[in-house]
Amino acid sequence: MKLRSLLLAASLAFAALLGPAGGVAHAERDNTPKELKHVGVDEHLDGQIPLDATFRDETGSMVQLNKYFDGKRPALFILAYHSCPVLCGMVQNAAATAMKEIPWTVGKEYDLVVISIDPRDTPETASQKKASILAAYGRPGAESGAHYLVGDKTQIDRVANAIGFQYEYDERQGQYGHPAVVMLAKPNGQMARYLYGLEYDPRDLRIGLLEAANGHSISTIEQVILYCYHYDPQDGKYTLMATRVMQLSGFATVLALGSFLGLMWTRERRRKKVEAQELSRKAESLHHRTPVTEN
Repeated sequence: MKLRSLLLAASLAFAALLGPAGGVAHAERDNTPKELKHVGVDEHLDGQIPLDATFRDETGSMVQLNKYFDGKRPALFILAYHSCPVLCGMVQNAAATAMKEIPWTVGKEYDLVVISIDPRDTPETASQKKASILAAYGRPGAESGAHYLVGDKTQIDRVANAIGFQYEYDERQGQYGHPAVVMLAKPNGQMARYLYGLEYDPRDLRIGLLEAANGHSISTIEQVILYCYHYDPQDGKYTLMATRVMQLSGFATVLALGSFLGLMWTRERRRKKVEAQELSRKAESLHHRTPVTEN
C-alpha cells in the first residue's frame, strides 16, 4: 500500500510539471492515469476568491476569507492537505525556500494563506503544518501573516471552483489528486498569477507579488523590475522582455544625454559670464589708467 501511494504521488508530481490545464498538457490528458482525469488548473486571472467563505484557522476560530484580503497587501495562496504523503509537503517547502530568498516578509508585505482541501483535516493538523513551514521559512515575525485554514467540502469547493483549482479524491488510495501550483492573489482577493512545479524561482515569486500588489508599497526600482519582466503563460515564468529593455535603456540614454547636455550648457553659460565679468573689469581698469588730455 505504501509503495502504491508513493507511485500515485509520483504520478501527481509528474502531472503537475506539465503545467496548467491547456495547450499540450490538455491535449495529452487522455494519457494520464485515471486518478488524474479531473485534476488540473483552469486559470481564472482576475477571478474573485469568495471572501465570505468560512473556515477554521489553526487556533480553531471561525474566520472568513475577507479577514485576509482587506485591500492592504497581496497573498501567496495555496490549496493542499495536511496528510498528503509527498506532493503537498514538496510544494509548501519549495514555496518556503523561495520565500526566504525575497526581501518581502510574510506578515509585513504579504500574507500566506493555505487552505486544506481535505475536510477531515483539523485545526490541530493545520497548526502542526504551519509550525513546520514557518520553521523551514525561518524568518522571525512571520507567524502573524501565515494562516492555515480547514473547513467543510462546500466551502472548500467554493474556493477551488472560483480559482480554477481542480482536484479529485481517490477513495481506493485515500488520497487527493491535485496540481502542484501556488497562486498569488491581489489585496482585494482577485487572482493575479499561478506558478507551477515543485520548485519556484524567487524572482518569479517576487515579481508575482509585486504584480499582485497592484501598486501598493512598490518602490521605484521595483516598478522598473515590473516594467522589464513580462509573465509568459506558456512556461509559467517571468521573462525579460527585450523590447521593454530597449525602451527603458533608450529612455535612460536620453535622460543621461539630456542631463549631460544640460550640465555642459550650464557650465558654458557660467564660463561666458565669468569671461564677460573679467573683460568688464579689465576695461574699467584700463579706463582709470588712461590719462585725460586737456586742450
